[in-house]
Amino acid sequence: MSQLDELDRQLIAAFDGKVVRKDLLHRIKKGTNVPTFVLEFLLARFCASDDQAEIDAGMEAVLATLQDNYVRPDEANAAQSKVATKGKHRFIDKVHVRFVEKEKRHWASLENFNSQRIAVGEKFYRDNDRLLEGGIWAEVTLAHNEVDEDNYAFYIEDLRPIQLSRFDFEQYAEGRKSFTRDQWLDAIMRSVGLEPSKLSQRVKLHFIARLASLVEPNYNYIELGPRGTGKSYFFSEFSPYATLISGGQATKATLFYNNARRKVGLVGYWDTVAFDEVGGIKVRDPDTIQIMKDFMANGRFSRGAEVIADASLSFVGNIDLSVSQVVNSTEYDLFQPLPPELDLAVMDRFAAYIPGWEMPKNSSEFLTSRYGFITDYLAEAFHYQFKHTNRYEEVSRQIRLGKDIEGRDEKGIKKTVAAFLKILHPDGAASAQEFAEYVEYAVECRRRVKEQMNKRKPDEEFARINLSYFAADGTEIVVFCPESKDALATQQPARRQLEKAGAVIAMPNGEEPIRSHHAPPLQPVFAPFEGGAPSQPDQSINRPKEQHFTILYGDSGHSYETIMGPYLLGAKEVTIEDPYIRMQHQIQNFVRFCETCLKSGSIKTINLISSYDDNTQLADISEKLEDLKQSLVEADVVLNISLNPNLHDREIRIDNGWHIKIGRGLDFYQKPSSWFEVGANDLTLRKCLETKVDIFHVP
Repeated sequence: MSQLDELDRQLIAAFDGKVVRKDLLHRIKKGTNVPTFVLEFLLARFCASDDQAEIDAGMEAVLATLQDNYVRPDEANAAQSKVATKGKHRFIDKVHVRFVEKEKRHWASLENFNSQRIAVGEKFYRDNDRLLEGGIWAEVTLAHNEVDEDNYAFYIEDLRPIQLSRFDFEQYAEGRKSFTRDQWLDAIMRSVGLEPSKLSQRVKLHFIARLASLVEPNYNYIELGPRGTGKSYFFSEFSPYATLISGGQATKATLFYNNARRKVGLVGYWDTVAFDEVGGIKVRDPDTIQIMKDFMANGRFSRGAEVIADASLSFVGNIDLSVSQVVNSTEYDLFQPLPPELDLAVMDRFAAYIPGWEMPKNSSEFLTSRYGFITDYLAEAFHYQFKHTNRYEEVSRQIRLGKDIEGRDEKGIKKTVAAFLKILHPDGAASAQEFAEYVEYAVECRRRVKEQMNKRKPDEEFARINLSYFAADGTEIVVFCPESKDALATQQPARRQLEKAGAVIAMPNGEEPIRSHHAPPLQPVFAPFEGGAPSQPDQSINRPKEQHFTILYGDSGHSYETIMGPYLLGAKEVTIEDPYIRMQHQIQNFVRFCETCLKSGSIKTINLISSYDDNTQLADISEKLEDLKQSLVEADVVLNISLNPNLHDREIRIDNGWHIKIGRGLDFYQKPSSWFEVGANDLTLRKCLETKVDIFHVP
């Protein structure tokens, strides 16, 4: 890093010991799945200094700690052996606790330790409720159980959540007084790892809006945009008070209330529950959506018992359509990627729609190498404000909104402004100019919600889209969304007349009506709003698309067929490199993969490149794979096997150019606690371990 700049010096002076150089994080972040707040927890312990020699020594200590205490997914067997040999060992991992009803006891598991039956004392999950609801990152000491009669090999001896033990909000607010608003805004940007000099003021406000649900209770928003813009970062890595779930986990028992256990779900334990890849939400029980609507409206719901909770709901996902085309289309709206279960009633409960298409793609050029808050410290500040501060009444006293602002508009706008005040002005009020800036941004984000609902609704229910506010001088200012300001199809959408056969659009000027029940697909090509002409249609519309996503711990609904099936169609040969096709269940996984290849109908050759530990293991592997090879011959498929003891990478290459990389290879399923439970045979019902999936095309 170059010499300290003014903001660095201010942060060090006002928050000594609570800031860290962000380039240190970038240096150790690569090659590990450890969340940012965990890594910075270690950096704060070992590198809380501005002396280069101390920082270098601290970095070595952090790396040594990770080397010794963080278990990578492919090192689980070695980790278990270490505990058995030494008697005990401390790990840094995400710990989950589940209650097994038939055994009437709790069992713990670590994400990367590969044991589902770790004994855990009641005090640990009694003192840390979130162990039971999504799990927490912790320093955990595992000990080996020497009692032969017991049905478990390991137990938790000690567990310390990775979070600050004490937080002084008064000190935090007092430190804020040393900064102007813009300096504080830049400090927040650096704290999330971004260099503010590379970002426009508008983009900075988008990032602040992403943080709103971490400071404002019952704040619901949506952000749709291209992949790779960090939409889910704040919920998976930034704050230990947020949890990120996928659509497969959207059940009423998981989210809201489990009647069988008489326990509140995720909304009772987390400040923010974020739905990743919201377009893929699958809701089997319609009652779940009804409860969600009640909860989004007022933070309460009834499930046999009246439940009140503060959690905010964040919905993030991808939009692959050209935004300029969508806003100029009479058929489409910017809620297009959402599943039908998330209807107008759910949309109307969004306080804001953040325009994700305006966010920069993740790139090293936007990363900062300067000082920012230790992530966990800032997350604690936000959590304190979430629980203990209320700026809504302050906003209500200052704000003046226009006549088209209706009930949910007003509530959403005020909550957005209140969140901005908490994040940017924890020490007091904003200036009149700053307050007006937040109001204008909040009105725009709510207008985006209302415009898109208005396009969907066949009548005038949401027609009052010209949302406005009054400036300090009494001038009424109507706020527009930049992407749709000049789009007639959005500002004055054609109205539909309902018929039994489907909706009919009543076109102006006596033109022929257009049936809208089955709209033709727009090209799935993302083009950020530039105000220019729409993109040309993509001729590859029917081909599978490149994908990059994360399967989260506990997810279900994923199988080799759902992930890889579309990319195998028409292919003749597939090559899989995976060093861990060794143990019984791993070879069974490979058999399932081969079955997926057979179902494609065109694969004629499967090449496996794997590895082994010793000759005894090699003999066992070879015998099992030979049986598989013979069965594939009968299906007219050739299996070629080569073993490389030095293989490390995992990749699937298909001869049509598609490459599939899964962080854990084929072995991304949790081992069932019983082979007689649901999911033991149908992989779509089996719970998964956390892993990243990258599917891309190489010409």
